[in-house]
Amino acid sequence: MPHDYAKANPAPLGLMGFGMTTVLLNLHNAHIVPMGAAILAMGLVFGGAAQFVAGMLEYGNGNTFGMTAFMAYGAFWISLVVLLFLPQWGLVAASSPTLMGSYLWMWGLFTAIMALGSLAASRAHQVVFFSLLVLFFLLGSAEVFDRPGLGVVAGYEGLFCGFSAIYLAAAEILEIQFGHPVLPIGLPGAGRSIAQQHEDLVVQLS
Repeated sequence: MPHDYAKANPAPLGLMGFGMTTVLLNLHNAHIVPMGAAILAMGLVFGGAAQFVAGMLEYGNGNTFGMTAFMAYGAFWISLVVLLFLPQWGLVAASSPTLMGSYLWMWGLFTAIMALGSLAASRAHQVVFFSLLVLFFLLGSAEVFDRPGLGVVAGYEGLFCGFSAIYLAAAEILEIQFGHPVLPIGLPGAGRSIAQQHEDLVVQLS
């Protein structure tokens, strides 16, 4: 079912929730800032809840790809915060590095599937998903193989991933506001707007 553009497009909200939270967490992974409440709060509320809401709105638009991406990554951020808090509350033991790495690799597997789906979308979508795939692989490998330096590399790669999502969200917001493309996103069909491309993606992936 094509997207009804008489309604608001929820994708920029989901992309911003994902992108800004990813940047904030990876400032920590890159050893630029320490872990703190700001990162966990952002992950729970904007990366988690706001993305989940965006996914529910994409469900109403008939967009299976958008729904799956936003609801799944919203659940990822919520689960990550819960994972960090459960040991602090004394409810379960902290995850071993191998278990934590496996958790990240499983999200990498999911992201690999989503990255393949992004091949039907713009180049900007592909950059977001493929860079996220690399991020999960690096973070999981850093845990499993006990390579802290790899985690730092992942942090800088994660900054790129997060900012790429912010860029895509900005492109969609500005096009909607001004009524024409403002930021290039590498459209598969030259000259097609984000609105037209989004409608094509809904048809192809729903």
